Amino acid sequence: MSVAERFAQARPRLLRLAYSQLGDVGEAEDVVQEAWLRLERVDAASIENLDGWLTTAVARLALDRLQSARARRETYVGPWLPEPLASEDPADRVTLDESVSYALLTVLEQLSPAERTAFVLHDVFDLPFGEIGEVVGRTPEAVRQLASRARRHVKHESPRFAASRREHDRAVRAFAQAVADGDLEGLVAVLDPDVVWTSDGGGLATAARKPLRGRRRVARAWAGLGRRVVNEPTEVKLNGWLGLVIASADGDRAALSFLVSDGRITRIDAVRNPEKLHHL
Repeated sequence: MSVAERFAQARPRLLRLAYSQLGDVGEAEDVVQEAWLRLERVDAASIENLDGWLTTAVARLALDRLQSARARRETYVGPWLPEPLASEDPADRVTLDESVSYALLTVLEQLSPAERTAFVLHDVFDLPFGEIGEVVGRTPEAVRQLASRARRHVKHESPRFAASRREHDRAVRAFAQAVADGDLEGLVAVLDPDVVWTSDGGGLATAARKPLRGRRRVARAWAGLGRRVVNEPTEVKLNGWLGLVIASADGDRAALSFLVSDGRITRIDAVRNPEKLHHL
């Protein structure tokens, strides 16, 4: 098998790695392409473990981009949310499983670049701490501590009673029906008392600058928005879980990802920035 064929075979996994670190499909594709260009500049025959070399190269490139992205996101208009990935994407650019849910990506955004990289490489991709240390420039023990801190944070931010897929789908569909009907009480019934709704417009689409919190406030806002929705919400798999795409009268679309616990929606992440929706 040629080097190009082996790279093509590894590409879906490398894209998944880069996307998990960055939360941005375009950036992930650029990182993987840069790894290929670097591979072309070395003697591939001298590389004993090509998969390992590619994994390290992509992880390092993604870490560099993540560090610079943090500075750019400080000037971002409103909240920054990860780019949602549609499972039905015909390009099949990134292959995901349930370990890289949208809810996890939003939690990873709260970690430092080193913590996020350590968590993704160890807990998601099962790399040993010694190899991760080569990526982040730390000792294996320091990497172990990074991953441990990240794991505690992820656990703290995760719902106490995570929903099954059936329970998740039921809540999302009840929400979609209530929005379509403008049913305030139906929305109240499906939302958790402490629900948080975050919108990402990036200054390119109308979106709230701060998250909206509380069942009644969120329900009233969505009941009002439902009257401006052009069509009924469309179901779509986002990062492996049921989500919704909604088109409004202003011509903008929103991709909605949900977190459900104990039968009620605890988090709604609405991406309206068109630059993050072009592949949907």
